[in-house]
Amino acid sequence: MTVGVVVPAAGAGTRLGAGRPKALHDLAGEPLLVHAVRQLRACPSIGPVVVAAPPADVAAVQALLPDALVVAGGAERQDSVAAGLAALPAEVDLVLVHDAARALVPVDVVEAVVAALRDGAQAVVPVLPVADTVKQVAADGTVVRTVPRADLRAVQTPQGFQRSVLEAAHRTSSGSLTDDAGLVEAAGVTVHTVAGSPLAFKVTTPFDLLVAEAVLRG
Repeated sequence: MTVGVVVPAAGAGTRLGAGRPKALHDLAGEPLLVHAVRQLRACPSIGPVVVAAPPADVAAVQALLPDALVVAGGAERQDSVAAGLAALPAEVDLVLVHDAARALVPVDVVEAVVAALRDGAQAVVPVLPVADTVKQVAADGTVVRTVPRADLRAVQTPQGFQRSVLEAAHRTSSGSLTDDAGLVEAAGVTVHTVAGSPLAFKVTTPFDLLVAEAVLRG
């Protein structure tokens, strides 16, 4: 079964600052996107990689990633994933969707997602247990309740799908969600989990960038 990857990388990344798309922000001298695709390319199971880049930067990103197919992303994450899906070759059976901001994802996490798909799962996400106490807070800042964390998990990427399942979810979706697993959940598909990794954290703020640089130095 051929595995393709869609990397939505058209987000502005305003919390990271620097006035450029987040995926093109430097990490140790190279854009986050380059690190992310390099990690994906290190996985034996991975085939075609499609990157949905900011429309104004398609040519520049293609030059950075000559072995990937770069297409114009959309205003929302869901639009970018849909554009990447449409560009994947017809022979791709299994699709991973990976955030460029999770630039240091370990190979074994990617391979675990692929293995679960090949074992028959329709949708798979890597997860980590939630370590912090979690509270639901009202609009006025007061605590509504403490949420039991035993069954809570933080979800990472790459998220993996049977291609037909993800395409159907995108066709029938009527709203915008923060991840593709949410789309297939809304369509009634069971989402399975595999163990994630602390190294697959998302670079969202300048502090996250410092952590990623420290990891690379280490």
